[in-house]
Amino acid sequence: MRTPRLAGLGLATMATVAFAMAGCGDNTPTTTPTTSPSAPAGSPAATSSADPAAVSKLSAAVDQLDSTSFTLTATSGSGFRTTAEIDAPGGKATAQLTASGPNAELNVKTLLIGDDLYAQVPGITKAGTWTHVDGSRLPEGANIGLRPGQIDPVNTANLLKATTDVKATSDTTYTGSVDLSKAAGVAGLGQITVAASGAPVQNVPFTATLDAQGRLSTLTVDLPQAEPLQVKYENYGRPVNVAAPAANEITEAPDSFYSSLGS
Repeated sequence: MRTPRLAGLGLATMATVAFAMAGCGDNTPTTTPTTSPSAPAGSPAATSSADPAAVSKLSAAVDQLDSTSFTLTATSGSGFRTTAEIDAPGGKATAQLTASGPNAELNVKTLLIGDDLYAQVPGITKAGTWTHVDGSRLPEGANIGLRPGQIDPVNTANLLKATTDVKATSDTTYTGSVDLSKAAGVAGLGQITVAASGAPVQNVPFTATLDAQGRLSTLTVDLPQAEPLQVKYENYGRPVNVAAPAANEITEAPDSFYSSLGS
């Protein structure tokens, strides 16, 4: 079993870190998200083999992510971990992405306040400062933890909109399949991808569980030829305290940052 690769984090400008990490690269292909005219944004796709009641309940759970604050922890094996505190109604969030290998560990911190994205990226951001990132210059699907217009690092709504065959296996557990080719930018897909070239991305199994209030609790996606993506959603309604860095702590991202992401 191979672990996902990390790309799209300015690895070209952080070679001393990237080259020391197993399974890292900067040649990850990107895909283009598609939409379904028959399903509203954020809703799992209803198909003839899906259970309409299960689709409805899972859709309602996903919709709640846009109406409250929550915390998120996403992992894929021991080499990838993202933690985040998210306040979607308030348009603010904070996240930390960690990618590790046998010889090194890469940590990227991000703050998102409205359309302003601030990051601390090794090799780019000076100690004690933040790099201001122009969201309009980020390539589609590029994700360094947070990005304007995608406050959820896992992009749960987009991911579960690409599901099929949704069925309930208990009062709180739902299964189905997801088409990863329709989910660019999901959990860093486009940055964190299946290591094996040509691995199938259609009909990838997923399992989602809801809590007693019908909110999303866990999501597991069985990535092909990689460790499963496991996501926990917790602490609904907890305040998220995010403040913009002081003006003297902010520098603008250099052109090399965007070019290393593929823009």
